[in-house]
Amino acid sequence: MDVAAEAGAGSGARFTVLGLLAIADHRETAVLQPSKPASLLAALLTRPNAVVPVESLQRAIWGEEIPATAKAALHSCVLRLRRLFAKYGISGSTIEALPGGYRMAVDARTLDLLEFRELLARAGRTADPSAELALLRAALALWQSPVLGNVHSDVLHREEVPRLSEEWLRTVERVYDIELALGRCRDVLSELWPLARSHPSHERFWEQLIEALHRTGRRADALAEYRWVRDHLREELGVEPGPSLQRLELAVLRGESLTPDTPPAVREPGAVRLRAAAEPAREPDGTTVPAPGEAVLAGLVQAGLLAEGPCGHYHVHELLRAFTLAAAGSWVRAPGEQDPAPPASCA
Repeated sequence: MDVAAEAGAGSGARFTVLGLLAIADHRETAVLQPSKPASLLAALLTRPNAVVPVESLQRAIWGEEIPATAKAALHSCVLRLRRLFAKYGISGSTIEALPGGYRMAVDARTLDLLEFRELLARAGRTADPSAELALLRAALALWQSPVLGNVHSDVLHREEVPRLSEEWLRTVERVYDIELALGRCRDVLSELWPLARSHPSHERFWEQLIEALHRTGRRADALAEYRWVRDHLREELGVEPGPSLQRLELAVLRGESLTPDTPPAVREPGAVRLRAAAEPAREPDGTTVPAPGEAVLAGLVQAGLLAEGPCGHYHVHELLRAFTLAAAGSWVRAPGEQDPAPPASCA
């Protein structure tokens, strides 16, 4: 039996880091109070089964200003953790003192982070999208925000928590890639809306929300959400939406189909598949529905007001830009210039 298995054998004890730092057994869950031993335990558990250098552990506990007594104090923290472990039937050898540092011996049964990663590995090996989805959702169920909320370590929150959060983000992205590929657009809207709002700068969630809205026939809502995230990115970060979001907006304007062209099991995570509709949309009575967005674009190109460039991008003629600003009430005038005269009314 390996050290990790031996440490947890018979105790039923389990550590959690995908939320509040805690130790749980069949009787109770002990949420650790903010303290130096708690910071030490979190530093070891976020790098499970790896030798964490003494210097890294000291930084996690004291930050960048490490006191001269840090070496002795670190040893004292280890002893306090071992005494705490004994209350839950956890072997003191779970924390190993090794040359240059300490190692926390755990496995998927005794640490939620390793169970999460094991579920992801199993999901990655399955060829069945529904089975993969079930495993991914089981993995995400292990997370309870805020991650390490009871650990007062600026170093850990700056260096380790973002790394863990990235694993969560990639998993959530994959979940909704599969859901959309399986055609469950309407079902996931109630999840995607708050998800995108709570991560306003994470463009992939907005792509998934806009795709789900468009595929359920809510083009106006899809375009409104694009404008929301575009304005947010401009105001908060000073950047334009990325190419994927821009291509998605154009596809919605054109009325293109966004159905996936590959099975979800092999669909590249993060990719948006855009495919022109094979046939025109039809009303229930069989009449053809015109595609106004595409017709307008074609008319503007033919009139010389738009020039189609590579990758589906368009260059706007200055005359069209001026008329667009005027229609929006944003006509830019030189100092002293009069408002443009209103157009003559039609008889």
